Amino acid sequence: MQDKICLITGATSGIGKAAALKLADTGASLILLSRNEKKGEKICNQIKEKNNTQVKFYKADISSMKQVRNVSEKIKSDFNHIDVLINNAGARFDNYFKNDEGIELTFATNHLGHFLLTLSLIEMLKKSSQGRVINISSAAHANGTEELYDIVAPEHYDRRLAYGRSKLANLYFTYELASRLQSSKITVNAVDPGGVATNFSRNNGLIPWMKHYLSYILNLKLISPQKASETVVYLASSDEVGRISGKYFFEKKEINSSSASYSKETAMKLWQLSLKLTGTESLQF
Repeated sequence: MQDKICLITGATSGIGKAAALKLADTGASLILLSRNEKKGEKICNQIKEKNNTQVKFYKADISSMKQVRNVSEKIKSDFNHIDVLINNAGARFDNYFKNDEGIELTFATNHLGHFLLTLSLIEMLKKSSQGRVINISSAAHANGTEELYDIVAPEHYDRRLAYGRSKLANLYFTYELASRLQSSKITVNAVDPGGVATNFSRNNGLIPWMKHYLSYILNLKLISPQKASETVVYLASSDEVGRISGKYFFEKKEINSSSASYSKETAMKLWQLSLKLTGTESLQF
């Protein structure tokens, strides 16, 4: 991965951090995005001390379309191309929240921000000899539904449904983007990282001791971020998948996603909705 530039969102913890450390070991240059500046600078220093590799951190909340636009412009100013884009940042909210644009926060964080980031940087990926986009989905996408009418501002919020629909959106985006880029040198794939011990579930209303206890119990059954990141790093770096696009991976193998995820009609509806919500109708390819 020498001379390769990899951008990772949600890079200060969990899968994103684990993937960043592993890719740094391969010699890749890194662009790290996170809303936590303190953690971002810490991991940058950690990588520089260990690997002497180039790494740059940008503070941005992926749920804010304004911040995504701003950070995209900064990246385009600082770099001339990107080889790998890993759309990893994610969250699950037990209560109903909206972002600054009035969009349900799970949908904004897990799908819409990455949709905007990817389209904003697509020309940089086209400059790579072999660009790769990797979207982190989840087996929870099977809990999602194809209905999009209330995905932006649901009347009755259900955390399980909201998260499942956001992960289903990751797959619609993956398959539609791969189709649109099939004549290019860019591949687009999605990953189910498995049940991972991360801290992405926020605002769950639990008192501290209960959080600690439940985390301990759950972590006994969950895999580590280091293990979960293996397929992400594989898709980012392996020649074996250099020409594979529009697929869903688990443990470095192609698997089928839910039947609902292959609906081209819903994928197109989501694409058009995402263009409208992000103001990117002019970005057609």
